[in-house]
Amino acid sequence: MTPTLVLAAHGTRSEEGEQTLAALAAAVRRARAGHRVELSYLEISSPLLSEVLPAVPGPVVVVPLLLAGGYHVHIDLPNVIAEHRPDALIAARLGPHPLLTTALARRLVRAGLRATDAVILGAAGSSDPAGLADVRAAAHRLAVRLARPVTAAFASAGTPTLEEAMDRLRSGPAARVAVASYLLAPGYFHSRMVAAGADLVSAPLGADVAALVWHRYDEARRLAARTVTRATG
Repeated sequence: MTPTLVLAAHGTRSEEGEQTLAALAAAVRRARAGHRVELSYLEISSPLLSEVLPAVPGPVVVVPLLLAGGYHVHIDLPNVIAEHRPDALIAARLGPHPLLTTALARRLVRAGLRATDAVILGAAGSSDPAGLADVRAAAHRLAVRLARPVTAAFASAGTPTLEEAMDRLRSGPAARVAVASYLLAPGYFHSRMVAAGADLVSAPLGADVAALVWHRYDEARRLAARTVTRATG
């Protein structure tokens, strides 16, 4: 059987955020018609991953709808899978990746980015240094794509904060500051970015990451196949 793709999102109290994630799941399904795709959440929203995993027949590949490392990637997600579906394959988190860079640049252009704008990559943040490093790596990729500096800044844990980055760039030569939203869906953190005082804030990535989801799915299957080949060879 072709493995079912189970999407594991964080969860949100935002109705618009849940609608955006549902639209992402729909875009993923359209990309490979006939392939079973299930959307689930680690917390807050429903259905929970812990409920979806036991209900799916046959092999499963779980793709985390998470842009950077941190507690949910390294602790929460593996624990849920170990308890409810230990045979499932776990794909890599979405970022950093060139396909994300393309999606971020596209969203900025849609929001009205100018060649002279200073750019912040705005992320939720994490208490895990590796998670912050993932965001800074994504900022570096975006800087290369846009041919200008990009500052990684954080709405919660991590430095610089959005406000600190804004103050620093406002004192520089750029007339405007743009925030690239390194988020999948609207909610608390995107509202924080909008309120930070930038001249423009791009929309969350949403369905623009559908191709990357399938890339991570295929990558996990290839890695598992190579592991089996080495073990039996």
